[in-house]
Amino acid sequence: MTLPGFFEGTGMPDAGWWEALFPDPAGILTSVGLSPGSDVIDLCAGDGWFTLQIARIARHVVAVDIDGRLLEISRARLGESGVTNCAFVAGDAYELPTMVSKPADFVFMANAFHGVPDRLKLTNAIKAALKPGGLLAIVNWHNRPREETTILGEPRGPASELRMPPSSTIEAVQPSGLIFQQIVEIPPYHYGAVFRKPD
Repeated sequence: MTLPGFFEGTGMPDAGWWEALFPDPAGILTSVGLSPGSDVIDLCAGDGWFTLQIARIARHVVAVDIDGRLLEISRARLGESGVTNCAFVAGDAYELPTMVSKPADFVFMANAFHGVPDRLKLTNAIKAALKPGGLLAIVNWHNRPREETTILGEPRGPASELRMPPSSTIEAVQPSGLIFQQIVEIPPYHYGAVFRKPD
């Protein structure tokens, strides 16, 4: 079942898939600009693979997803690890500024931007939810044919036609006024595109 408003090609993978693909989530997070003591939004957070690592680094994290069932899995994951500095909010990513109580230093979004129908609407919402000088990091699949991106022996990830090269991600975000900072390679199949809200 797909929820209304669910972004295309962004379903949550099987158990073990995240670990095989992203064995060092903390390393990825720091490489794209997450710093200790920050207030973070994990957007389209899913079952919390990155949320847990964000919470271990950041001062506070708000995990946002349209699927409340996935957030309950995330809540359990963090609870088992004794992590208490996370809030969980079910809702539409386009409404992000209304779902958080204060602006964030950092917004993280993994494996979901390729399926966003109205990218300007979303990036405008993210910009509104960021503090001046705050960062947005988007982790995306490289634009490679799906049959070439195998995980645990099977082709995985979104359909080939949904994948975005870094240039397309940059072009989609910049009209919001967020300023492109850098591309970070995330082997074997991803990159992180980092943007900053003007001061």
